Amino acid sequence: MTSDPLYLDHAATTPLLPQARDAMLEGFRLWANPSSPHKAGRAARAALEDARARLKTALGWTGEVIFTSGATEALALAITHAKAGPLTISAVEHDAVLRAAGPDATRISVNADGLVDPETLPAALVAVQQVNSETGVIQPLAAIARRVRENGGVLLVDAAQGVGKLPLPEADMIALSAHKFGGPIGIGALLVRDYALLDAPGGQERGYRGGTENLPGVLGMVAALEAGSAWMADAAKLRALLETGIVASGGQIIAPSAPRIATIGGYRMPGKSANAQLIRFDGMGIAVSAGSACSSGSLKASHVLTAMGADAPGEVVRVSIGRETTEADIERILAAWREIAGKVPG
Repeated sequence: MTSDPLYLDHAATTPLLPQARDAMLEGFRLWANPSSPHKAGRAARAALEDARARLKTALGWTGEVIFTSGATEALALAITHAKAGPLTISAVEHDAVLRAAGPDATRISVNADGLVDPETLPAALVAVQQVNSETGVIQPLAAIARRVRENGGVLLVDAAQGVGKLPLPEADMIALSAHKFGGPIGIGALLVRDYALLDAPGGQERGYRGGTENLPGVLGMVAALEAGSAWMADAAKLRALLETGIVASGGQIIAPSAPRIATIGGYRMPGKSANAQLIRFDGMGIAVSAGSACSSGSLKASHVLTAMGADAPGEVVRVSIGRETTEADIERILAAWREIAGKVPG
């Protein structure tokens, strides 16, 4: 089997789009600090504000935008500065939410498909992801938003895996990260329905985030968003091909009956540990992962799969599809899967 690199870990990060790279080069030309009052600073500020307006248009967002270093910072800003009641999170949130929330946050359980029951949500600050980064499960955010609104609460959504691929969810605050949809690493945003939802800790971004604005990163992020998501139709076909082959080879799909994004899937290979699978796949030149990239170095069982009550969570790997993925790539990983699983025809 060929050992040429095959990258199927796009949920961790995906390649920078040419449009984003070109936009960043323009941002580096406008090198002045956007917060400076002189002519060069004003030119940089104008470019920054134009990009802010373009981002809102691309997402169909009518609220405010606070640029951050990524979704992790955006989530921490929302959780630590929201003017809301006690925090409630789902049991399958990303590690970035778990760390920012701390041990005192109330955790809501999920069912075997990894879905939150909207009826269990209290009147408080509620943090629920749009798409799970390990399983691809899409939460019922329309129903969740209605319930939180009826309770007088505030809804924060981690949309890192959904922005640029799915319609923007209904929420009071939304966190996103550019490198998940073809933008540069190190830039993201917190979308806020109204600045009044947050205490302002001071600094730039209208006093809500300290530090010099990353103009090249912002321009690259917006250009990546404007590239669109037409490729998701092809991703759905590729995932269907992948899952048909995995099931035919004795593998199992995590949450097969749940609504899932086309780009992410969790798959169990019975009898083979995830670590052993990763080593074998890597030796064949194929990059996949076990869980989210932020926790991939941990030997602990996935808290997401554990919360779902999944069988043998230590045997599950994640395959995530990107714009560049082809049918030949899917055929190659299926051949590798069969070899590792011992299902190669004799």
